[in-house]
Amino acid sequence: MKYFYLALSIILEVTGSAFLNKSEGFSKLVPSLVTIIAFGACFFFFSQSLKEIPLGIAYAIWAGSGLVLTALVSVFIFKQSLDLAGIIGIAFILVGVIILNVFSKSSGH
Repeated sequence: MKYFYLALSIILEVTGSAFLNKSEGFSKLVPSLVTIIAFGACFFFFSQSLKEIPLGIAYAIWAGSGLVLTALVSVFIFKQSLDLAGIIGIAFILVGVIILNVFSKSSGH
């Protein structure tokens, strides 16, 4: 369940970020409410994952995965662009998350 909670918190964080963009500075009610609810639920499920996953590892996975997925949402949903340096940087973050999960003994597997 620990990784289910972590994955759910990542999905909720990406959802909150997408709706934060749509809220236009919290000037639109529905996107603003979705943002607040998504981030609240995100942190609840993240806290549940921390019962079994060390904070540093969980946060690295959460932040790295959230960044990659949010960047993909910005490109494919909001039609924003990424330059080559941005793509390479995001790829390095994704590789770091994979290394943590596959090779780190501190990840709580």
